[in-house]
Amino acid sequence: MDRRIWSIIGKAVAGVNRSVPRQGRRPGYRDSLIVRMYLWSVWHDRPLCWACDRHHYGALFRPRALPSVSQFCRRMKSPRVGQLLERLNGRLTQGRQRCRVTFLDGKPLPVSRNSRDKQARKGYADGVFRRGYKLHAWAGENGRILRHCVRSMNEGEPNTARQLIDGCLKETFVPADANYDSAKLYRTVAEHGGQLLTPLKGRASDPVRLRYMPPARRQMMKLWQENPAFCRRRLEARAQIERIFSALTCFGGGLSPLPAWVRTLPRVQRWVAGKLAIYHARLLAKEAA
Repeated sequence: MDRRIWSIIGKAVAGVNRSVPRQGRRPGYRDSLIVRMYLWSVWHDRPLCWACDRHHYGALFRPRALPSVSQFCRRMKSPRVGQLLERLNGRLTQGRQRCRVTFLDGKPLPVSRNSRDKQARKGYADGVFRRGYKLHAWAGENGRILRHCVRSMNEGEPNTARQLIDGCLKETFVPADANYDSAKLYRTVAEHGGQLLTPLKGRASDPVRLRYMPPARRQMMKLWQENPAFCRRRLEARAQIERIFSALTCFGGGLSPLPAWVRTLPRVQRWVAGKLAIYHARLLAKEAA
């Protein structure tokens, strides 16, 4: 364990705990403690019951008192704890250098073919159809995943990406793969001041489609026709999102394949949010070194 990383996580949890209003009486175990216990278990790739055993803590983090397993599971499902986890990554990525280039991509999170998880749907991933979930990410050139969401594997990338790019920075270049070639997505990115670039697919030059196509996609079609070499060079920047996904998975406590106890969409969403918080805290610790 790195003391610097855990210190960054603790300060971020305390910050979001102050920013989220509390309703009702104060619980016996603070929401910030519940979130830190959960992040401690996620860092060690362990289930919730593991975090309720005091023998699994050390000098880096040792709570004075721990809730029971049933209490901990109930508190993890509470709305306020969910809000803290949701805002945690925003806290860890805010105030960083503005990105002139951002990326859209998805990372499959498959489950076993024998899993009985009814919320894990079948979708196309890695060249085959698999059951599970998918992490949809909007990432920046600085290595941060600015916004993310987790959906079932069968949900398409363009519709999910339109929800992620809300608040896109002006004059931002957004390269993506052919899965994001959507007229609606081109329109949404242009409305937020960005410029989407994807390989064109389908009947892009069909006269009927051209009539209803947004200006942003027509301009990109013209650019592909006049200067395809330039477009291919600009698309090479998309390799950065692959490096970000690699850095997210290639360290102790990173986003490895989903363990057996992480099933159903709410649990997968919490698990991924915890892994991203650890990843962003790790980046901040590296920069401060």
